[in-house]
Amino acid sequence: MRYARGVVERQASSPSSQRSLVIALIVAGAFFMEQLDGTVISTALPQMARSFGDDPVRLSIGMTAYLLTLAVFIPISGWVADRYGSRSVFGGAIVVFTAASVLCGISNDIWEFVAARVLQGIGGAMMVPVGRLIVLRTTEKKDLLRSMTFITWPGLVAPVLGPPIGGFITTYLSWRWIFLLNVPIGAAGIALVILFIANQRATEKRALDVLGFVLSAVALASLVYVLDLVGRPRVAWGEVAVLALIGATAGTLGVRHAKRHPYPLLDLSTLAIPTFAAAGVWGGSMMRIALSAVPFLLPLLFQIGFGLSAFASGMLLLAFAAGNLGMKTITTAILRRWGFRSVLMVNGVLAAVAMFGCAALSVRTPVVLTVLVLLLAGLTRSMQFTSLTSLQFVDVPPPVMSGASTFSSMLQQLSWAMGIALGALALKFAAFVHGGGGTSVAEFRIAFCVIGVLMLGALAHVVGLPADAGAEVSGHRPARAAA
Repeated sequence: MRYARGVVERQASSPSSQRSLVIALIVAGAFFMEQLDGTVISTALPQMARSFGDDPVRLSIGMTAYLLTLAVFIPISGWVADRYGSRSVFGGAIVVFTAASVLCGISNDIWEFVAARVLQGIGGAMMVPVGRLIVLRTTEKKDLLRSMTFITWPGLVAPVLGPPIGGFITTYLSWRWIFLLNVPIGAAGIALVILFIANQRATEKRALDVLGFVLSAVALASLVYVLDLVGRPRVAWGEVAVLALIGATAGTLGVRHAKRHPYPLLDLSTLAIPTFAAAGVWGGSMMRIALSAVPFLLPLLFQIGFGLSAFASGMLLLAFAAGNLGMKTITTAILRRWGFRSVLMVNGVLAAVAMFGCAALSVRTPVVLTVLVLLLAGLTRSMQFTSLTSLQFVDVPPPVMSGASTFSSMLQQLSWAMGIALGALALKFAAFVHGGGGTSVAEFRIAFCVIGVLMLGALAHVVGLPADAGAEVSGHRPARAAA
């Protein structure tokens, strides 16, 4: 451990390493603002509905509008960054997101709020993929793992901390402060972007692939809305079928178009890179879907299945959050010792074991044992997220890095939505099997087992990678190579 820490300290001492660390922290701060904003709102909907004199169920359209806007505009983010410069787009995205947060906070009715959320979605769609692109372009491969560790923690922690923070602000202040608190964070982010981030852009200006943008927008918006419908208590299956058909048709045409266009909006050539395909697309997406369902299911298990209060549930979830954060301190050392493939395989199995452990929990389970299971779930979730996010870009050449970052951001956004939908569907499937209403502990047990099986299935795409995959980033030397 002392050796690994010494290596990291020596790397961080160089000016380029220090600068890449600062940039990673700036991007991580922006990501945390965006991720937290998307999760805290769920607990504030009842109070917001009273302020607007509307139904809380109708108010969920604000969350849906945000997700749909992200789905539509993420594919175009890479082209915009190449055309106008990464600093201009990233800084502008923070400005748009912050201004939209103010508009959300001062909204007086549901339609003002929805319009502000759409504007927020545009800012978020540019902020996340372009921020990751900046980190990838400014970080040397020896520092990439450290930088990726920083920019993945917002996505791990925000879904866990968001609901209790939102509940606290809503209870003791006002729901409006959920959005207004973004102002100082956004202002600090804009100042830091101006000071530390260069305005890199592509040397060759390419025309926008308009048809590709339209097809991807229709396909992704349809898919995201289908996932939103499936996650609701009452599913309109006819509407789901129509939208799924529209999305599948647009997606098929979009893939065919991308293969024929000389400069497609979504560059599918990155699928030929084994590490990107395994960690970023096939196995990576399956694992992210499963991991994204966990923060959705755990609070429901504790509050509905066990009958705990929101506060007691939140206190238990702190163990899950502690695991997510605690793993960050040793991720680099573990990957340096054993390498990406071994860590992803072993840690993936442990993550599945943690899900089966969650399935075994009951009201009578000792608190200490419950905390240990949640801690293991948090630790393995953090390691798997960071490893997948770092490995997927290690072999991507600079000319296609923008397209790879956009493609990855699009898939991660879909994985998050699909994870919530998977959790809801698993509960509905369990309720159908048991003939109940989906609110007993037995239904949650089946749901967690489904998640665990999906995690194990995702490992099939990792096992075929070479033992030294990503060694330039992790610093791992397989025994045979060392000899």
